[in-house]
Amino acid sequence: MAGRKAKVEEEAPLALKRRARKINRILSETYPYAVAELDFKNAFELLVATVLSAQTTDVRVNLTTPTLFERYPDAQALSEADETDLQEIIRPTGFYRAKANSLLSLSRRLVDEFDGEVPARLEDLVTLPGVGRKTANVVLGNAFGVPGITVDTHFGRLSRRFRWTTSEDPVKVEMDVAVLFERRDWTMLSHRVIFHGRRICHAKKPACGVCPIAALCPSYGDGETDPMKAAKLLKYELAPGREELLELMRGGRTRAELREAGHGLGA
Repeated sequence: MAGRKAKVEEEAPLALKRRARKINRILSETYPYAVAELDFKNAFELLVATVLSAQTTDVRVNLTTPTLFERYPDAQALSEADETDLQEIIRPTGFYRAKANSLLSLSRRLVDEFDGEVPARLEDLVTLPGVGRKTANVVLGNAFGVPGITVDTHFGRLSRRFRWTTSEDPVKVEMDVAVLFERRDWTMLSHRVIFHGRRICHAKKPACGVCPIAALCPSYGDGETDPMKAAKLLKYELAPGREELLELMRGGRTRAELREAGHGLGA
């Protein structure tokens, strides 16, 4: 049954790896469309957007960046930006003074040290002001095709719930998770886990009762386990069809049937 907890108290390393990879397979089926949710056309735009995404939503960033990139389309232009003008453009993303300072500093560093181009190596990216491993891995994985694990708040939270790690330190989380998966899977794994954290496995009240990986999750039961109540917690593209989902559940459809019908439920 999907409602039982995975028994992982004495889980051997090989068993952990197998369970982790099965979770990834199910998430790949649940979110076949998972991608970076920031809008960008090139590595520079993705780098800037990711810096802006701190302490705000991707939706808010995506509403802000068109004006920003129309005004400052590359590192050279941004490096010469008026700081007050830049602050006003990015004000809706919050912490706009600090973010404006970071963007000016990193664009100047790009111009001075990298000929205005975003470097494609992690060790170079993390030298840029406002850029840590999370931002660097986002850029590497999505702009350059270099596999990387993006440990944001969602990824860290779910990694601990899945017992892939016990650490709160993002770098340690990245290292612990990396050994469980093939390197080629790191970028897409990040997208899938983040999608799942935003849509089903929420921070305060996970929708356990409609979770496609409930049978593999040692934290099952931390959230709402009743399927009909849990369905009301679904967000983003999973939410609009919940009335139909509830009606199907009331009609006695099995979880496997619902999943086959495209409702994102596990067996």
